Amino acid sequence: MPVFPSAEWLDGYVERINSSEEFEDAARTFEADIAFVFEAESENGVAADIWCLATFGDGKCQQADYDVEQERAAGATFVIRAPYSRWKDVIQGRIDPIEGMLDGDLVVTGHLPTLLRYVRATDELVNLAAKVSSSFVDERR
Repeated sequence: MPVFPSAEWLDGYVERINSSEEFEDAARTFEADIAFVFEAESENGVAADIWCLATFGDGKCQQADYDVEQERAAGATFVIRAPYSRWKDVIQGRIDPIEGMLDGDLVVTGHLPTLLRYVRATDELVNLAAKVSSSFVDERR
């Protein structure tokens, strides 16, 4: 079972995204690169920031790379960052991602109204993430 965060977890997540008819329908006109930043929390087993870069288009995740250089990912259309434990809360459904973006729990760089236009797609991304993760790095210590 994949551990969040890890390359294996990201691969499983992309597989779920690309097999989801709901996501494909909700995101069919969404085209963007999104960088997800899992900020370090050494007390929870994440020693350094982890940058992931995903490319979306035609209702699919066309590519996703784990632990990329910040310089490569920082130029994405959207950068969404939060401490590891906050991402864990999102994946486990304790924080709504849209509310988290509006409240500042998740810090978004990019045109937020564009993301808000794709609320259904965002919700489906979170639902799919919850189906992938079976364990978290801080629970394995």
